[in-house]
Amino acid sequence: MNDSVLQIKFGTDGWRAIIGDTYTFDNLRILSQATADYLGKGKKVAIGFDTRFMSDKFAKAAAQILSNNAIRVVLSDRPLPTPALSFAVKTLKMDLGIMITASHNPGEYNGFKIKMPSGGAAPIEVTKNVENLLGKNPVKCIGKVYPAGLEIEEKDLTKDYVKFIRSYIDFKRIKNKKFKVLVDAMYGSGDSFFAQVLKGTMIRLEFMRNTINPSFGGGRPEPVEENLKELKVRVKKEKFDLGIALDGDADRIAAVAPGGVFIHPQKILGLLALHLNQDRHFRGGVVKTICGTTMIDNIAKALKIRLYETPVGFKYISELMETEDIIAGGEEAGGMGVKGYIPERDGTMAGLLLIEMMAYRDKNILEILKETEKQFGKYYYVRQDLHLERRVEPKKETLPKELLGKKVIEVKDYDGIKLILEDGSWLMFRASGTEPIMRTYAEARSLSRANKLLKLGEEIISRDAI
Repeated sequence: MNDSVLQIKFGTDGWRAIIGDTYTFDNLRILSQATADYLGKGKKVAIGFDTRFMSDKFAKAAAQILSNNAIRVVLSDRPLPTPALSFAVKTLKMDLGIMITASHNPGEYNGFKIKMPSGGAAPIEVTKNVENLLGKNPVKCIGKVYPAGLEIEEKDLTKDYVKFIRSYIDFKRIKNKKFKVLVDAMYGSGDSFFAQVLKGTMIRLEFMRNTINPSFGGGRPEPVEENLKELKVRVKKEKFDLGIALDGDADRIAAVAPGGVFIHPQKILGLLALHLNQDRHFRGGVVKTICGTTMIDNIAKALKIRLYETPVGFKYISELMETEDIIAGGEEAGGMGVKGYIPERDGTMAGLLLIEMMAYRDKNILEILKETEKQFGKYYYVRQDLHLERRVEPKKETLPKELLGKKVIEVKDYDGIKLILEDGSWLMFRASGTEPIMRTYAEARSLSRANKLLKLGEEIISRDAI
């Protein structure tokens, strides 16, 4: 096995690497050939790309390899959100989708996501099969003529996506509302879609960071609080009813309420579940990951709906949405999926449903959030990434039986280790699969207590690293 093949490995959501280092045209072609070998001749693939440096050219290179393998390719003629590509895969009845994106990673990265015919994320067995085919057959390269090569069809894959979302939301309900909404596109590929969907309404919509900037302004297009300082300031100063932030490929969301109050994605999932159940009268369960907030447990119990819990990674939620009756599923990083759509996350759809929820309840999002926290509990959720010299796993046998004066009543260890305390607070450890990083999470009913738990987590990891 050559070095190039060893450099290609799928993570939680696709393969990502630094452009010009391991993310090269040669490696992309090797991966595209392995994908073609996995599919076989005569199949159909849709390919999309985001606004990153060279994404369009990487997409065309992948398209050419697949075409040379007698696979019919529909290539997006413009940058688009990952969920728009996923929607096209399903509606065009493709056998697979490929999205060239590194999502929320910094501008020096790019990536390769695989989507299934349903529009959902590729499960581990599919990505493992593709990995096992890396380097098995020679790459049918660009510049050579292959008898079986097919013409690549370039097409606008966004029109049907916008049309569907306009039909999904309750357009009549929001049409005459005059909410003032600010969208931070973070220089990603989700820049104009809110405007297209809300065309014809009285929503006063404004955008920021909605131009193409492959360096993402020197930051990373990740909708976490520390990256949304300007959005928070503008929402507060200019009196917006809602601020919405999307990541680089617009499949993740965060939100800001009046006064510049950051709404963690964990709380957005709870709001979506309440809205779809109580306002839209959808029926079905709700899904969270193992590091999800306890608020979701309380909401599911109050609504008398089933709660599902998965490992970290939206692909696990996606799989459940295909087999079970789910109204909403979400992860702590901001990926949200909803019933009656594709089994995939979509930041634009989630943001529009928050606007719809305000319309149904005739309140701004802060008023709705306060009511929700009063009924289901106000939780403070914190996370820290510990950068270590070497990979360290907490030693189960030495983990404490008590934290901050509260007994550990349950330990979950199917994806990391989560210590749940008798007062409902918890501390969790989850190692990165690719780097010597230990992610620690904590949640409690006060910010002070949550931070103290996080500090204890750091001490436990430091002790075990010796």
